[in-house]
Amino acid sequence: MAKLAFLGLGVMGYPMAGHLAKAGHEVRVFNRTSEKADKWAKEHGGSSGKTPAEAAADADIVFMCVGNDDDVRTVVYGDNGALTGMKSGAILVDHTTASAEVAREVEKACKAEGKGFLDAPVSGGQAGAENGVLTIMVGGDEKTFESARSAMECFGRAVTLMGTAGSGQLTKMVNQICIAGLVQGLAEGVNFAQKAGLDCEKVFDVIGKGAAQSWQMDNRHKTMLEDKFDHGFAVDWMRKDLNIALAEAQRNGSQLPVTALVDQFYAAVQGMGGGRWDTSSLLKNLKD
Repeated sequence: MAKLAFLGLGVMGYPMAGHLAKAGHEVRVFNRTSEKADKWAKEHGGSSGKTPAEAAADADIVFMCVGNDDDVRTVVYGDNGALTGMKSGAILVDHTTASAEVAREVEKACKAEGKGFLDAPVSGGQAGAENGVLTIMVGGDEKTFESARSAMECFGRAVTLMGTAGSGQLTKMVNQICIAGLVQGLAEGVNFAQKAGLDCEKVFDVIGKGAAQSWQMDNRHKTMLEDKFDHGFAVDWMRKDLNIALAEAQRNGSQLPVTALVDQFYAAVQGMGGGRWDTSSLLKNLKD
């Protein structure tokens, strides 16, 4: 069993840290809202630190799951940052969905101080975090990856090294690009079936057994038909991720016309006040 730290106890981080504790690891947590960190410590029998540096002190592996590039830099750097508190040889694993640029930047900073780094964004949403079945896409060197792999497997059913630092973030961008067009297609299919007067449950039962089948269809078509969008991955988060992908596409010269269009559809949902609705709320744009 290892000494671990977990920084950031949002809807993903809170249960992810919980799985580490349930596996028998000694876990110290940090959250900007200290009450949540204290609540986690009481619930899981761990401890909490007042700063990232305090939480990271003496940890073999420091996990992090925060909001964006700026949050990553705030938590990692500075007098109270995680990097200051980490011991030599410790590993920082960043589960934040962020840019490949910040991943490479933090890896360079860690290496300069004799510490390891992995960028390791996840897919599977809140349910995946709670059930410990996330897909984890990792960037970094193989030795560091193997040292942290078993701990990540406490909350990940598929933990895969994708390449050097930044490769995990780039893979997550591909994931979000693929999902964006798929959800828009599902929304259009649901709307078309309703307008056509079809038995929608029968429609999606039938086509869900063929080439149109997807995770989104299996898990979201029923709630879409019920006009319920209060669960799953939020529109605000999806727009953040798509903007990261679109910015990277400008750098590498790839074309993302559908992704750019769907990003604007999500902007329209935000304009309706739906920033916290889940991503299947694209259907709202198609309603009369």
